[in-house]
Amino acid sequence: MKLFLLLTSLLLLTNINAKDSDYSIIINKKFDNKLLDIKQDYDRDISAVGFTKNYKATTSTKSYNDPFEYLKSVSSAHGTQMQLVKINNMGKVVIDKSSRLSQFSEAIAVAKTPTNGYYIAGHSMDGQLIILKLDANTNLIFKKIFGTKNIDKLNNIIHLSDGGILAVGTSATSRDFSDPLFKRGLGLNDIFLTRFSVDGRELWSKKYGTHYDDMGVDAVEASDGSIIVIGKTFYDDNKEISMMRIDENGNKIWIKNISSKTYSTPFKIIRLKDNRFLMSLSQVDDMGKEQVRLVKFDLQKNILIDKKIHTTYSSALKDIKEYADGGLVGVGYVRDSYNTDALVMMLDSKLNLLYQSHFGEENYDVLNAVTILHNSQAAAAGIYTFNNSQEANMWIIKLNRDATIAQKSARADDFYEMLYELYKDEIKANKIKIKKDLSIEFTDKRLYFDVSKYQLTKTQKIFLDKFFQKLLPFLHKYKTQVKTLEVNGHTSSEWANSSFDEGYLKNEKLSLNRSYTTLSYLLNTQNKQTKQWLVKILKGGGYSYSKNISFNKVENKELSRRVSFKIILNETNS
Repeated sequence: MKLFLLLTSLLLLTNINAKDSDYSIIINKKFDNKLLDIKQDYDRDISAVGFTKNYKATTSTKSYNDPFEYLKSVSSAHGTQMQLVKINNMGKVVIDKSSRLSQFSEAIAVAKTPTNGYYIAGHSMDGQLIILKLDANTNLIFKKIFGTKNIDKLNNIIHLSDGGILAVGTSATSRDFSDPLFKRGLGLNDIFLTRFSVDGRELWSKKYGTHYDDMGVDAVEASDGSIIVIGKTFYDDNKEISMMRIDENGNKIWIKNISSKTYSTPFKIIRLKDNRFLMSLSQVDDMGKEQVRLVKFDLQKNILIDKKIHTTYSSALKDIKEYADGGLVGVGYVRDSYNTDALVMMLDSKLNLLYQSHFGEENYDVLNAVTILHNSQAAAAGIYTFNNSQEANMWIIKLNRDATIAQKSARADDFYEMLYELYKDEIKANKIKIKKDLSIEFTDKRLYFDVSKYQLTKTQKIFLDKFFQKLLPFLHKYKTQVKTLEVNGHTSSEWANSSFDEGYLKNEKLSLNRSYTTLSYLLNTQNKQTKQWLVKILKGGGYSYSKNISFNKVENKELSRRVSFKIILNETNS
């Protein structure tokens, strides 16, 4: 399927080839692995949850009548496990942690705590619902296993204004009259909600639905503390969309069903900045293709906008988020007869399509969740499948407002670590020193200047050649993030037979000359293209002896006669 970009009414066909600098991170492990939800951390990294798989051989000769008992016997730290990954701006995985629960389990949602920790929610393969609360270092604060005696499934959690969470899922009808939670269900499957306090206390659990098959899909808290829940009902060949408003104690306020002549599937509901609500669903058209449908409504269940976005291929948005200006980003999938690709749509506040992109190979790729980042980019998580492979992989991408893939970026801490790795041999040999403010000092005595000298020696030139051969390609790789490369000259404090003012000024001129000769040598040894780029970021300066090198308040005059370098990043990367 070709990838395309749609700008208003102008259709532009584009093939996008991922570059190393693109923020498209594929975490490739054995067996099927998926990411289902994503959030930005307070330190501006990205965290996503899903599940991974790992297996071990068992030599047990014991026979099992209950398949779930067998699964438990082989699943300690193995099998399907709830998974949390945290990735920094450079796309480096900084946390990769599975839950190591005794049950096979999947994580389906993540919410952030005020202390940069996590709520992670999911379910086990034998129908138990699970919520973990972790601190910022992923240490377990508490674990809650809840639900009925039957097969339950979780679809989402929402973080409430009181600090607690609401779990949204589905529960099979109970037929056990001794069940302490429910004496009987409403139908085959029911919408299942459970509310927890901030300290993990279960406040209430309730079922809702019809005598048919009902499924809880998603929920969102209104500004008054009530909650809007969306679900779906199956009967015969029909599927209805249900919207329900409940109070903080789970009591129903109103219910509204959205019927359709064709098959519809709800995916997501969000509260907009105008305190209205937007639901994303797909609806099958007369040609049998899924089409994106967006429904905007208010707290009194009045439908304000009901819009279908017609596309060439079957399409659906599994998640949507609103920008500060009212625009929207949606992610999901688009498919034809041969393969499924990830779908990204950008819309305006009136739900008009602005941009659309497809990403993926000729296989199965989908984006399950999206979150808007502090810099107006978005991050999405999902599934990526390589060509000629049947295994799903965890996938995270960053998106610009025009639905293109964003570039990897680095903060000052990232730059420091990369510079340290780049010059690790020189640092080990005690030739240079790199500070966390991204300043670089030479520490080899052969690289210092003699008294009153500023012309470069042969030894200095040889070292600078090697130094710049590493530094310039590194800076060019991240040129959109680098504001300035300073080349600063320094002197010792003495100047024979001169007054204080005169000595300072003469040293200032000498420090400028040292900066100038180094800067000009750098430029004169580069090709024309590199020079044109360098002149945009180079800045020479002289500090006289104001930054001399001292130990225990005693100046080391030899070490003070030097040049130093400092990388200044754009403010968004500081």
